[in-house]
Formats: sequence, structure tokens, C-alpha cells
Amino acid sequence: MWLRGVAGAGFIAMVAGLAASVAAGGAAPSAAPADDGAVVVGERRIRRRVLDLTVRSPALESVAHARLLLPRGWSRAASRTWPVLWLLHGARAGRDGHTAWSDHSDIEELTEDAGVLVVMPDGGPCAHYTDWWNRGGGGAPKWETFHLAELRQILERGYRAGPGRAIAGNATGGLGALAYAARHRGLFRAAASFSGPVHTLYRDPSGLDVADLVELGVAIGAPALDWTNVWGDPDEQRVVWRQHNPYDLAGRLAGVRLHVSAGDGAPGPCDPARGAERRRSEGSRDVLEVLARTVNREFAGKLGKLGIPVTTHFYRGTHTWPYWRRELRATLPALLAEIT
Repeated sequence: MWLRGVAGAGFIAMVAGLAASVAAGGAAPSAAPADDGAVVVGERRIRRRVLDLTVRSPALESVAHARLLLPRGWSRAASRTWPVLWLLHGARAGRDGHTAWSDHSDIEELTEDAGVLVVMPDGGPCAHYTDWWNRGGGGAPKWETFHLAELRQILERGYRAGPGRAIAGNATGGLGALAYAARHRGLFRAAASFSGPVHTLYRDPSGLDVADLVELGVAIGAPALDWTNVWGDPDEQRVVWRQHNPYDLAGRLAGVRLHVSAGDGAPGPCDPARGAERRRSEGSRDVLEVLARTVNREFAGKLGKLGIPVTTHFYRGTHTWPYWRRELRATLPALLAEIT
């Protein structure tokens, strides 16, 4: 709570920063549009398995991108479909969120023979996986609608995406993965969060809480807007916040194979040796990862009370890509086992 309204520009820049990429790339294919008219307006084949899409989205009132990793034997005209693994990025993904997982992990190599279609969509400049509340008026940006209605329909109608789905994400992408799985029961068979702020109403009066992260994300990604446009004020619009909070929606995750993980914020085996040694000597910890560990323990405890199985991994480490890459490698077999 201590950061809201008082965070310095330097710290904000450290925490998050995305800019949506809008160049169309290649020629538009003839894929069928979504129900609301969302349509692919550009394709670019980056590598043998890597296909980038540019989608004109009524839900966003703009264009957005998605990166696909195509399975072996894939063809637009194939008579079969393939199960789908969705990977969501966090707010520190960089300029092009849809490339984050392929830029920072070995997901291409890991899924070479997996027989799945991997979907890595843009999550927006704030990486908040939701249809913005906008003071009760709704309207753009509607990221949840873009992902789970528009993009999903486009992929199923034109890119041979099947009904078996798993989802995972890092940081705010982890929050999005579990919120999507809970809010859309039956859509995903497995869901994993790596360092995700999965209890959005967790409060720490003397330290960082998740509402601070929402404010910071908007301050960087959409500085002209008010951060309460996302879900409102966490006190005054508490009902809205609860409707998007995995902790409050935990009971809706029964039947989904679940995994959560987070570090303790202390330098660990995946941190650069020089910086890690300095931080150890200073006794400093990564505040984002400390918060992630706290809320993930709260979330896992809630699932336990409800009798809903979840696997967990709490480790020494920071809020950085080397740990999320490691967690994806460890978790991927379980995710794939539910859909292949």
C-alpha cells in the first residue's frame, strides 16, 4: 500500500513497461473472422515454426499481436486440430509482449515434438488481463474478450486450434492465467502461475501490495489514464475486484490441474554472481518476489481448505526470467499431460 500515489519514476520504470507493436508485417490471410468482426490483417513467418499474427480487434479498438508456435505437421488445411498451450507475459516483458516467452525461454525447443499449438498473445501495455471497468462504463481495452473470444475464435476457425487447452504465465501473466481459468470454467484443463500476484486484495499497510502493482502498470503502460479504470478502487469497488481475484475465485478452479510457484526474493542460483553477492551482503530482497511468495502461499492455503489439489514450488530466487524459464521447463510436462 505504501507505493500507491508516491512511487518515484525510477522505480516505476524498473517495475514495468510495454508498448504495443502495431506493424502488420505480411499479407493478410483469408482466415475466418471472430463473431464480432475481429480479423487477422497480417501474418509473418519468422522461423520454421514461428508465425506472428496481427489482429484488428473491436474489443481493443486497435490492433494487437499474437505469436504462434506451430506443431509438427501443421497445415491450415489439415483435417485434424491440435491442443493449445497459452502463455501469458508479465508487465516487464519489454516492447513486444507477444515475443516475451520465445525471447526469454526455450519454449520452441521444449515443444518441438509436443504436438501442441503454442499461443503467446500480446497482453497490452499494462499487462492487466481483464476487460477494463472504466468507471462502470466498460469499453476498450477489453483484453479478456480479445484473448478468449476474438483470438480464440480466430485460431479455432483458421489455424486448427482444438478444444484441449492449458494456460500459464509469469508475473501478471500468472494472475491472468489463473483468473481466466477460474472465470471461464471448463475452458482450460490446466493452469500455472509463476510469481503471479494471485491474491489481488491482499493488503500490507507497511509494504507493497497488489493494488500498487495495478497502479504502477497503468502509470507506465497508460500514463494518461487513471489506474482505477481497471477494476475501480479496491475498497469502493471491492465486488469488482473480487470478481477478478483468483483467491476469491478459488472454488471455481476445481477440476483444473493447478501449479503455483514463487521465490523468496533473495538472490538464488539463477541470479548473476556479482549482483547476487552484493545483495546477499546487503541483506536486500526483491520486493516483487517477496509479495509473489506471500500471496501464492495464501492462495495455495485457500485451495487446501477447499480440498482442491495444487502443486507448489517455493524456492530461493528473484522476480526474473531465469527462474520463470526454469519453472516452465519443470511444469510443462504436467500441463501437456492434461491436453495431449
